Amino acid sequence: MKISPLPCALFCSTLMWAVTARAADFTVQDGMARQEIAEISRLYVDGTLVATFKLSPDTPDMTQKIHVDDARLNHDYALCGEITIRMPDGHTEIHEVNSGGLLHHPDGHRLLALGTQNFTDFFLSDMNDSSIGEHYPGHSAVCSPPST
Repeated sequence: MKISPLPCALFCSTLMWAVTARAADFTVQDGMARQEIAEISRLYVDGTLVATFKLSPDTPDMTQKIHVDDARLNHDYALCGEITIRMPDGHTEIHEVNSGGLLHHPDGHRLLALGTQNFTDFFLSDMNDSSIGEHYPGHSAVCSPPST
């Protein structure tokens, strides 16, 4: 049986469009809190390092464009690294960044990297659409333990 190349061309181009249509481009903004002295954090999406944020008094805010070329609409994420904060009494503390969650259809969204619970829990959020991000309690399996 001979197969016409036209149906294959139509099928292949439709398949390529479907995969491309599910790629996601979004931005993540990370900024220093008032108590922070320094921060280095890494963003992993679906287990792949996609951005590194190095914040200091000289660079207190950073926004990175993220491109995820994947057929899935939902993407696991992990925030890993460390934050150095100055306590009210003047001494400094280093807090581990080790949290994760799930992004639902992040394409075109602007996400903020946020911390809560006295710099012990971190997550991504779209302030205009809370349905974009889901936060997992506890530590992410993606982050390696901090080196001493």
